[in-house]
Amino acid sequence: MDRLEQYYGVGQWKIPHLNARHPDPFQVLVSTILSQRTRDEVTYVVADQLLLPHPTPQAIAQMSVREIEKIIRPVGFPQAKARAISELSHILLRDYQGTVPSDMDLLLQLPMVGRKTAGCVLVYGFDQPALPVDTHVHRISNRFGAVKTRHPEETEEALMASMPKELWKRVNPVLVQHGQNLCRPIHPLCPECPIREFCALGRKEQSLPKPRSRRSVSRRK
Repeated sequence: MDRLEQYYGVGQWKIPHLNARHPDPFQVLVSTILSQRTRDEVTYVVADQLLLPHPTPQAIAQMSVREIEKIIRPVGFPQAKARAISELSHILLRDYQGTVPSDMDLLLQLPMVGRKTAGCVLVYGFDQPALPVDTHVHRISNRFGAVKTRHPEETEEALMASMPKELWKRVNPVLVQHGQNLCRPIHPLCPECPIREFCALGRKEQSLPKPRSRRSVSRRK
């Protein structure tokens, strides 16, 4: 994590969208709900379209579910997400004076909030230790060999058991950024990876012989 954070600290790289929402827990919460089963680039656009003009629970609560749905239609399951975002805004106003709770158990009681979403709120919105596992964290942790798991829930449990609590909140930001830039699902850019010597896939890619160019092949013929 030290090496990845140093590597991405220089140059023009994609950054996790939730970094832009920090330190607003409500915007982190809504953005993470929008991101469920949705590509990153779609989430970024839709979250801005909804939250820039409606940044608070009070503003969202004044909208109808249909109005919310119309804005967020490009994301996956827009009807369910519109209902959830409307409902949780009213719950926050009614039960929490318009603020997002900073407790995992209370967050999990909100509509469409699972452990990943609650963890993102704690990490990005409150700077508290949590280890939210999304597709990037799950994929890279297994590809890297840190865990051998089939489901994100298992990955979260395994990672939390294998590292000190004070490191948990660093995992999601750095691995999401790594997954968006180099450690892609398909055709990862292993030669550019700053930690490839620690990764089984990176070592394999590095050891493969480089394909000969068509020009060199034609000359030999």
